[in-house]
Amino acid sequence: MTNTDLLGPWVRRFLLEHLVVERNLARNTQKSYRDTLRQLLLFVSRSAHRRIERLRMEDVSPVCTRSFLQDLEKTRGCGIATRNQRLAAIHSLARFIGLHSPEHLEWCGQIQSIASKKAARPLVGYLEKDELDALLEAPDRHTPQGRRDYAVLLFLYNTGARADEVAQVRIDDLDLGAASSRDGSSVLLRGKGNKTRRCPLWSRSVGELRPLIEHRPASQHVFLNRRGQPLTRFGIHALVERHAMRVATKLPSLAKKRVSPHTIRHTTATHLLRAGVDINTIRAWLGHVSISTTNVYAEVDLEMKAKALVKCAIKGGKPKKPWRKNPGLMEFLRTL
Repeated sequence: MTNTDLLGPWVRRFLLEHLVVERNLARNTQKSYRDTLRQLLLFVSRSAHRRIERLRMEDVSPVCTRSFLQDLEKTRGCGIATRNQRLAAIHSLARFIGLHSPEHLEWCGQIQSIASKKAARPLVGYLEKDELDALLEAPDRHTPQGRRDYAVLLFLYNTGARADEVAQVRIDDLDLGAASSRDGSSVLLRGKGNKTRRCPLWSRSVGELRPLIEHRPASQHVFLNRRGQPLTRFGIHALVERHAMRVATKLPSLAKKRVSPHTIRHTTATHLLRAGVDINTIRAWLGHVSISTTNVYAEVDLEMKAKALVKCAIKGGKPKKPWRKNPGLMEFLRTL
């Protein structure tokens, strides 16, 4: 058995050389690949009764890989989306090995032939305007924490940013314009794959951000927790869910929805679409790579569908006489 037959060195090269150096993927994406391979290696090690360091390429056979995917669904309770995400990481590892080791092309082809499982696309959840207004009113703005929470919720709705993007925002990413004018303000957001985009800020958002960053170094994060540490994406999730639960006791429609930072992101897109904003502008606003991702919002908005239905509805009226009973027309036809 040669060193190229061992799986461990390939996994190390894939994670360090390919994901970090060649692809320069975001840290969260690297962790997702890492977690997938960690779970896979542990499963294969148990199945092959071999230490992880001694696992060979053939130990990760198509049969074993399919068993691993089934185990994810049945034992770990993962959904189809998670199952397909794990499989995509395994496919990526197989492609990398195939490019650098021609003798393993057959194995790579067998692994890549494992198909993703088709699943129904879930409907995108979003908040109606009254539900969002109630959520924004939930924080107690007479307290420092309440004012910070309100600023976070408003920032999420204004930018449609992901929780991790909000957590990363630093003071020098903000361009709040001159003190005398709040027009033209914006924020630099860092999205998936380290892609950056600028998003406009409403004057209302600027008014809430200014007190938060006043007299603070430009290198600091905008949103801090009670200990003065940067608010994490998990902290932002907890913040949104905490206020949503409070509002749900008074607003029954909100009690039926799972509200998260991503729900607010969907809400931003849906409300922009209703306001007549071009779909390509919304794509750039949210930082989507493909327009097909943004088109999902056009499919789920029932209000816009209802308005379109009204415009296309056939208006009722008295039925016209059949052409055969129209003597003028029949006479005209006979004369031709």
